[in-house]
Amino acid sequence: MPVVIGFEGSANKIGVGIIRDGEVLSNPRRTYITPPGQGFLPGETAKHHRGVILTVLQEALDEAGLKAADIDCVAYTKGPGMGAPLVTVAIVARTVAQLWGKPLLGVNHCIGHIEMGRLITNAQNPTVLYVSGGNTQVIAYSERRYRIFGETIDIAVGNCLDRLARVIKISNDPSPGYNIEQMAKKGNKYIELPYTVKGMDVSFSGILSYIEETLFAMLVEITERAMAHCGSQEVLIVGGVGCNLRLQEMMGVMCKERGARLFATDERFCIDNGVMIAQAGWEMFRSGHVTELSDSWITQR
Repeated sequence: MPVVIGFEGSANKIGVGIIRDGEVLSNPRRTYITPPGQGFLPGETAKHHRGVILTVLQEALDEAGLKAADIDCVAYTKGPGMGAPLVTVAIVARTVAQLWGKPLLGVNHCIGHIEMGRLITNAQNPTVLYVSGGNTQVIAYSERRYRIFGETIDIAVGNCLDRLARVIKISNDPSPGYNIEQMAKKGNKYIELPYTVKGMDVSFSGILSYIEETLFAMLVEITERAMAHCGSQEVLIVGGVGCNLRLQEMMGVMCKERGARLFATDERFCIDNGVMIAQAGWEMFRSGHVTELSDSWITQR
């Protein structure tokens, strides 16, 4: 039963998680929060991560009750994400792997979300709606790899919500999307908005002035199309926007009508975290994968 430590820092969350044979041993994280009306810039986000990553690493080890000698592999987010924060995490992961004499594994951030969702929910072969600040994709596993069946053609749904929050000065603490969700719960009037589904893809840039209910309806539609194409009876929602209860409710209605099952996680695992990288790394490590130091670069795409 290999023990894998994972480092995540592709955006404004910095997390370190440890997993052993499907058991989450620790998963501490920190969030870089900016004032209302402001987003997070790569350089400032990386500076935040550099200031706390060693503290979070020690917390992860202490919470798990482990030492460096107990770790079998070091996994880190290789991408996609913001360049400067990714580099910060990659440097620390490389250094730790060399100091501890452990193999290194670069993990795809998106697959980290999916594998963590599958572990926590026990979904077997779901159609995945991956929704976050930087990504909006409908994904399914087919012929030995994850394949994208539909995605945004401009901005991600989380980025759309974040930009709305900045315009109307909604607080970034704990996150803009969470605060929009709480405000929307008090609303009782649906305003008809631009609804742009193009085949299996969606467009959010033109709807930025309007927002949540219509965004989610578009996502439910393209997820249902992917389910029909794949013959799937399971939906798994992952990514930071995936813990939005209204999105889960709307997806649940669609699944019920199709006789399908909906799977989702809470904020511990849907928001960027270290243990999701550890879990994907664990799957890769036990399959014989390692990343040579010369290949331990990062990619924003």
